[in-house]
Amino acid sequence: MRRTARWLTAVNALGAPRVAAQRARADRVFDRMVDRAQHRAEADAALASELIDSYRFLFKEVAKEETLSMVGWQGFVDDLSRRMTNHLRVERLIAEHPEIAAEPVERPVVVVGLPRTATTLTHKLLVQPEGNRAPLMWELMNTHRGDIDPKLRDALVKDAQTMADLAARASPVWDLIHPMNALQPEECVFALPHGYQFITRARMPAYRRWVDERDCTGDYRHLKRVLQVLQWNRPRRRWVLKSPFHLFNLDVLLKVFEDATIVWTHRDPAAVMGSWCSLVETGRALHHRAYDAAAIGPEWLDLFGKGVAAARAVRSTAPRERFVDVPYRSLTADPRACLPELFARLGMEWTAKEEGNLEHVLARPRTRRGHEYRLSRYGIGPDDVEEAFGDYGRPGR
Repeated sequence: MRRTARWLTAVNALGAPRVAAQRARADRVFDRMVDRAQHRAEADAALASELIDSYRFLFKEVAKEETLSMVGWQGFVDDLSRRMTNHLRVERLIAEHPEIAAEPVERPVVVVGLPRTATTLTHKLLVQPEGNRAPLMWELMNTHRGDIDPKLRDALVKDAQTMADLAARASPVWDLIHPMNALQPEECVFALPHGYQFITRARMPAYRRWVDERDCTGDYRHLKRVLQVLQWNRPRRRWVLKSPFHLFNLDVLLKVFEDATIVWTHRDPAAVMGSWCSLVETGRALHHRAYDAAAIGPEWLDLFGKGVAAARAVRSTAPRERFVDVPYRSLTADPRACLPELFARLGMEWTAKEEGNLEHVLARPRTRRGHEYRLSRYGIGPDDVEEAFGDYGRPGR
């Protein structure tokens, strides 16, 4: 199975000298990135000096990755530039309009769970009711006030769709693993400044240790500010967020979003780790000239094993009503029974419209996933998974 398009090989070969030169002067490259972000955001870098300093550190860790390809290097340059632009724009808008910071983000629903546990299906169905909404891909890629000029909005949507299309062209399997559309809901992790999501693309052990020890409260406060900017001067609706990476920070999430409800999807970790490792391998193949697939399994087994343990510890001390469980088997085997119950737990009405949305989703043709699931390819086995997750995933856990 080929994970990257053939044309990438030529692009990466031709760009190798440029990447080597830029990695050697990462500070100067980063300074230009900051200049572009300031220009696009129409804001001074001093509005987010702490973020920019942290991204300089991250970018230097990226530059240490010797196998980084031309596409991988440019991907990091573009991503961090975009994130700095968005952050600066959010800070500028709130400085100019302090009332944005008073926008209520009430009773958000946050879908969490290990990857490949039907979090996406759950998220898509929960955003359908008229009173709910999720951040769209273009809003996370090009964050701006909710009432911007329609022509500017169209340009930002087009820019985000171009990025999504490029990812699909670069990898023949990307649309099977994580299809993206500028006008569709997307994971709010794109509005979190830092986290383990960056490690899907490069190992960066020093950055991982930094994230391990970091207080991420500021990241979640920024996420809230993003939502406030997006809804400003627009009808207020209940936010429905989603990302597996929230498992690592449930304590902070529940502190920043004081009345959030966590919808936690569950599935046997042994059934999902191979699929997740395959997604990571695709990310590594897109970003590197060479990589070790067998190193991916132990790395992410350790991360998610600790993440689930941390999330369970938070849950053990949180009010019971703040969590709603969605077993994968119940959702996939009998969604017509599972989903109305889920809606009721969230204080949402299950109507004929929701029934129709479900039927529409269930009627879609199943696409055979074209990526690798075997645990052995990634240097782990079922016993390793059981050791990492303990009794999580067992009946009556």
